[in-house]
Amino acid sequence: MNSSRRVLFCRSNPIAPDPRVEKEAAALAEAGYTVSLLGWDRSAKNPVADTVAGLPCRRLPIKAEYASGMRNLPALLRWQIGLTAWLWRHRENFDIIHACDFDTVLPAVLCKGLCGKRVVYDIFDFYADHLRSTPSLFKKAIRSLDLRLIGWVDALILVDDSRRQQIRGAHPRRSAVVYNAPPDLRPPPAQKNEDASLRLAYIGLLQVERGLFEMLNVLRRHPDWYLDLAGFGGDEAVLSASAGELPNVLWHGRVPYPRALELSAAADILFATYDPAIPNHRYSSPNKLFEAMMLGKPIIVAEGTNIDRIVRQENCGLVVPYGDETALETALQELAANSALRRELGSNARRAYEERYGWPQMKRRLWELYAALP
Repeated sequence: MNSSRRVLFCRSNPIAPDPRVEKEAAALAEAGYTVSLLGWDRSAKNPVADTVAGLPCRRLPIKAEYASGMRNLPALLRWQIGLTAWLWRHRENFDIIHACDFDTVLPAVLCKGLCGKRVVYDIFDFYADHLRSTPSLFKKAIRSLDLRLIGWVDALILVDDSRRQQIRGAHPRRSAVVYNAPPDLRPPPAQKNEDASLRLAYIGLLQVERGLFEMLNVLRRHPDWYLDLAGFGGDEAVLSASAGELPNVLWHGRVPYPRALELSAAADILFATYDPAIPNHRYSSPNKLFEAMMLGKPIIVAEGTNIDRIVRQENCGLVVPYGDETALETALQELAANSALRRELGSNARRAYEERYGWPQMKRRLWELYAALP
């Protein structure tokens, strides 16, 4: 492995936090690469120069909103221009660009053409299928361009084997699947809340298509069940307002990753009930599934989201139809009443992490891909 090379991670968020970026960057640093991070600070409130996961991080303060559809196009263009300019000015300081998602790969490929840099394209979410309020013609153009770019980069990383179907028609030169498994960092057991007969946790992107309102409605009927809710996203305001009406929902806002793991470790059950009508959800590989495995927690997921296949195969949780509050409530009642079942599912989850989905295995895949770069 040519570990003397310098790697720059580019991400269209402030990396504050970004678990996948942080663990991949740390893995490459462990292998001897010189690693730095570059993010987009849409709030313009984070430090421009920072240290994240022990690595130097720069942020470009370009104001924009999340999940605002075509209204965000001018800000997205400013980000593309700003990122391209930054890469050009600092071109002597890196050898490989690790471009995370479509909104960083265009400047990276331009830098590859002009400066001979290597580009690793890491698709967290396939961009055209991630857009919520964008005209279909524009999404088709983005899809076509994205598939072409996949053939131009030096290596491709996908978060799940099922994503190969999502990018059919593309011709990557080399590729690897790196699941969203967390490092094996189990926090010490938290003190139990004696008032809670069942404790749940959700820490992640706050969107209504993730079954969060359905969960809040169920919790209205079960005041002895508690939910720790944290994260950020386009529907943060409406979800936090709804959560504020319930005394058994504890709103934490944006939290650092170690705190996110603490909240998940304190829960009896985790959930990731995404809407399968959204293409990216049908090919999902969410952190929450693999965090549940690492922590030895049962998880509830929605049918038809790819992760339901893994949950059934590993017998590490329950599957419910998306949006079906009755089915969700029944699943929670079953788990609340049967601690032995929770332990069995949690034990199966931990075994799956250790044997098939753990970060040690994923880290080796990342190293092998980088070692194969020209």
